[in-house]
Amino acid sequence: MKLLNTAGYDPVTELLSGLRVHSSVYCLSDLRAPWGFRVAGADVPKFHLVLDGGCWLRIDGGEPVRLRAGDLAIVPGGERHTMTDAPDSAAIDLDEIIAANPLDTGARLSHGGDGGRTRLLCGGFALAEPRPAALLGSLPRILILAAGSADAAWIGPVLALVRAEASSAGPGSQAVFARLADVFLTEALRAHLTGTAPAPVSHDARIAAAIELLCNHPDRTWTVQSLARAVGMSRTSLSTSFRAATGDSPMRHLARLRLRLAAGYLASDGLSVEAIARRTGYASDAALSKAFRREYGMPPGAFRQRQGDGR
Repeated sequence: MKLLNTAGYDPVTELLSGLRVHSSVYCLSDLRAPWGFRVAGADVPKFHLVLDGGCWLRIDGGEPVRLRAGDLAIVPGGERHTMTDAPDSAAIDLDEIIAANPLDTGARLSHGGDGGRTRLLCGGFALAEPRPAALLGSLPRILILAAGSADAAWIGPVLALVRAEASSAGPGSQAVFARLADVFLTEALRAHLTGTAPAPVSHDARIAAAIELLCNHPDRTWTVQSLARAVGMSRTSLSTSFRAATGDSPMRHLARLRLRLAAGYLASDGLSVEAIARRTGYASDAALSKAFRREYGMPPGAFRQRQGDGR
């Protein structure tokens, strides 16, 4: 069941239309357990795409996060972090590993013992104007798009292309990797702003359609009744099934979606709070400000200033 955006208005596309991402691939790593490397902190977003195997990512001071084949992990703030085959494996600085094992012409790195194999494509991003890097401020410390999640269906085909390129040693591999990587951050931002990234795949086409309607039309005056009617369900059935699929009620999911979208506008556009309120479904700037303060602990103006967007 596919519901189209018949109004022709996609606020997320509008928000991200000017985003320009330039990716750099640091290395294609072929790792054998036990292994571990530490990435120095820098004010550049980092990414790790797991081609095969699995690993653990830990930002300094945080808990380890499990990554599996096909998962894409992004560290938007470029913070110091470690990648290991197991949570308790030792890690050494990546610069030291590269010094001892110089990269070949294809930026390929081999490291570790003789255990299970993991392959990673690792790199960083730079954001160009007209969308400033402050847009990253609305993202969590670690953003993960799981290969099997509802909003990451695009990873499969891209992963297949990366794997095919990684299996060859042809010239220009780094350039190909970089171009494929350019889509990663844009997709991650889109998933976060629409609030669909954490949601599991729903096997109920009507719930999937309801989620899509909210994502495509966050500016509409939705009620549980109007959303249920749009997808051919009763209010009770929609509420029960929606919560089972997403962990939230339909209206709470919509509120999170609207506020993430508003945060994106505040971090990357010069729109007034009143204009952002209209685009995200709030009746007034006061209504948006109240909801925004409740969600983010500060009013929209303070959030914008904190992101470094003083326009």
